[in-house]
Amino acid sequence: QVQLVESGGGLVQPGGSLRLSCAASTSISSFYAMGWYRQAPGKQRELVARMIDGGRTNYADSVKGRFTISRDNAKNTVYLQMSSLKPEDTALYSCNAGRRWGTANYWGQGTQVTVSS
Repeated sequence: QVQLVESGGGLVQPGGSLRLSCAASTSISSFYAMGWYRQAPGKQRELVARMIDGGRTNYADSVKGRFTISRDNAKNTVYLQMSSLKPEDTALYSCNAGRRWGTANYWGQGTQVTVSS
């Protein structure tokens, strides 16, 4: 079974930066898509950023220009660099990996990001 482990969350002041990591138990290059989702209290889970076929990326409008998704195949890790953080970015951030054609889908346990002064 594929395992995804997120790390890097924490408390940061507005305007600050944070880098989240998602370490996979297998080669991330074998996944069709990998991405980051977040869910705040009382809100639905939403897509934050996604990387498809190791290249094409998608971002939520609310994070464009501030967040960047990247990968390190040698470390089987996907990153989410978060800059210019806002209080509304506060949420539980979870990593997702999917096989081509939707044949399999995996989730990590999530890492909490809190943006507050």
